[in-house]
Amino acid sequence: MARLSDVIECLIKQMIEENDGAAVISRSLLAEQVNCVPSQITYVLSTRFTNGQGYLVESRRGGGGQIRIARIKRVSSTDYLMHTVNSLGDVLSQQEAEVYLQNFLDYQIISPRQAQLMMAAISDKALIRIEPDRKAAVRMDILKNMLISLIAPESFRKGNYGG
Repeated sequence: MARLSDVIECLIKQMIEENDGAAVISRSLLAEQVNCVPSQITYVLSTRFTNGQGYLVESRRGGGGQIRIARIKRVSSTDYLMHTVNSLGDVLSQQEAEVYLQNFLDYQIISPRQAQLMMAAISDKALIRIEPDRKAAVRMDILKNMLISLIAPESFRKGNYGG
C-alpha cells in the first residue's frame, strides 16, 4: 500500500503533467481530497518538489493559500545532473534518495536498471555496517560520486574517480 506522501506526490505530478508542466493547487482543497491535514501537503512540497529535484514552488499570498508548482525546463541530462550535485547537501536519507532517483527516472536521466543499482548501493541494507549517525553522510557521498560518474563517464574509464 502506498504511503500518503507518495499518493500526494503522485496527484501533484499528475496535475503538473495535465497542465503542461505547471499547476496551481490549494493546500486545503488537496488535503481535503486525500483526507489529510494541510501541513502534510506542505511536507510533500518541501521534500519532493525542490529546485534540486527540478521544480519551482511559489506560494501565492491571499487567494485561499494557492501554491504554484512548475517543472523546471531541463536543458540537458548533464546540466540537470550538475545542478543536482551542486544543490545536494551533506546528508541524505534513504527516502530522499528514492525521491531523487524517481525524479531521474521521470526525466529519463537514468535507466530503470541504473536506478535499481544506485538504490541498492545507497540503501540502509547496503550501509548496515556504517554507524547510524554516519549513514546519511555516507549515502550522500556515494550518490554524489555516482552522479558525477554519469556526468563524466570517461574519467571513470580512465581510473580518475575523483572524490
